[in-house]
Amino acid sequence: MLKGVFLVKVLALSMLWQAAASAQVAAGTQVAAGTQAAAGAQVAAGAQAAAGTQDQKGCWLRDGVSPAPSLVYLLCEQGGLMVTTDAGKTWVTRSTGAKGHLRNIEFSDANHGFAVGDDGLLVATADGGKTWEPRKTGVTENLTAIQFVGQSGWVTGYDGVILRSSDGGLTWAAQTTGTKESFENLFFLDADHGWVVGWAGMILRTTNGGKTWQQVRSDAAQWSLTSAYFHDANNGWIVGFSGQILRSRDGGVTWKAQTSPVTSSLSSILFDSSNRGWITADDSLLVSEDGESWKDIKVGDQLFLCQLITVNGAPWAIGQLGVLRQTGPDSAWKKIASLDPDDPLKDSYTDSITASTTPN
Repeated sequence: MLKGVFLVKVLALSMLWQAAASAQVAAGTQVAAGTQAAAGAQVAAGAQAAAGTQDQKGCWLRDGVSPAPSLVYLLCEQGGLMVTTDAGKTWVTRSTGAKGHLRNIEFSDANHGFAVGDDGLLVATADGGKTWEPRKTGVTENLTAIQFVGQSGWVTGYDGVILRSSDGGLTWAAQTTGTKESFENLFFLDADHGWVVGWAGMILRTTNGGKTWQQVRSDAAQWSLTSAYFHDANNGWIVGFSGQILRSRDGGVTWKAQTSPVTSSLSSILFDSSNRGWITADDSLLVSEDGESWKDIKVGDQLFLCQLITVNGAPWAIGQLGVLRQTGPDSAWKKIASLDPDDPLKDSYTDSITASTTPN
């Protein structure tokens, strides 16, 4: 019964998000983009109060990372982890002990990891997620994304917050961004070249590891932006609300809009080991063979897709209610049967589970 109620509430949340996005298109201004994103955050917060608190031990998957072959950490918004060491055949659950909602996870190697979330929350582990401790960030804004390149790390957040660490995440310092616009995500190609995207079409770029940030103004960036990916220092893509796909060939100095097959909000982009591009929408995936034209692929399960990661060179698509991966001779996207975030975690994050499945 609880599971049914939970799914109804999640469906209601998705409908509200789509209604907000439609309102943004109708308004047709960048101001509307910022307002829509703020409204979306309020809707999500309200839904969490109504649905998330019904069982604090539940799991809404938000992000994942694979720091070593076949090793995957999946992050639950409520503070839990689901971990596999055999590429998804079996799973164990762990807890970060975080007191607040988590949004993004990063591991610099198989043992050293970090997760960020609301109200300046940052927690760290040095033993593969078995134990976690809070780290001081010096900010109270919601933190949205984290990435490491070697010992250098960066965190993005609301109200123009970017934090940087040069000592492997032990200490963090705020960088000057020149804006109070909220950031949603970041992508660093190496220790010097990075890009940050956020509300109201906000794009920042750096070529010196974030010592200085340059705001990029682009007429192609009409709505709030959610994810960026670069092949190299020149060629990159950004996705966002209202089906928006942007393409740059000069390191993010200029951007042009690409034709999108959908008008729904896009949440994550990456290119796999075959240089095939993938983008997550709410109930589908977009694919491109050349980085120029995109095709919509419907998926069978309504998982509310929100993030893409690479595991053993192949993409996984993470949704609030499960994870998809390509299987079989036709490389069809199928839900990982051994992973059920609504069942294994609702009893206790600290209980270990083993759910075997026949290898594909």
